[in-house]
Amino acid sequence: MSLMLASAWEVFVIFSVPFGGGIPAGVLLAKTSGMTWQMMTGLYLLSDLALACYFEPLLKLILRLGKRSPFMIRFFEEFRKSLNKTIMRYGSNPGVFKLVMVAFGVDPMTGRATALAAGHGFLAGWAIAILGDMLFFMVLMGSTLWLNSILGDGTLAAVIIMVLMMGGPALIRRIRERRK
Repeated sequence: MSLMLASAWEVFVIFSVPFGGGIPAGVLLAKTSGMTWQMMTGLYLLSDLALACYFEPLLKLILRLGKRSPFMIRFFEEFRKSLNKTIMRYGSNPGVFKLVMVAFGVDPMTGRATALAAGHGFLAGWAIAILGDMLFFMVLMGSTLWLNSILGDGTLAAVIIMVLMMGGPALIRRIRERRK
């Protein structure tokens, strides 16, 4: 039992890495440790809840400090422009589904910042961001487990998933631009 707890902690720490590359590695570690997909999903949800607990105060602190610093005021203006470009395709007043898709397509921190900008408080904003991130996790977990079952090599499966995850959106944009 203590081995399973140690493995669960390791998987949780990998899932807590604030970018999607931790998902394939954490899923494969969990699988080799004998965890079910339900356990993996629960650990990933816990990592998202932990993220909410440490990112929200950081976000509020940055917003408070930013009102006093000319550098931060410029940074927020550039961030706002970037955020507007990100959500432009979702409309000027994105609804909950569109905000979930921002978290799915970018990351939960951007999802939360977007939900905050749309007027959602702590619970609703994080629920939106976590829902989008959990959908992203489910897609990556399923893809990683499926590819691992075909290849029989977890390292190769993780590398392929990470390459597709990071290079796929750029490739899709390039194909769309050529069609125009």
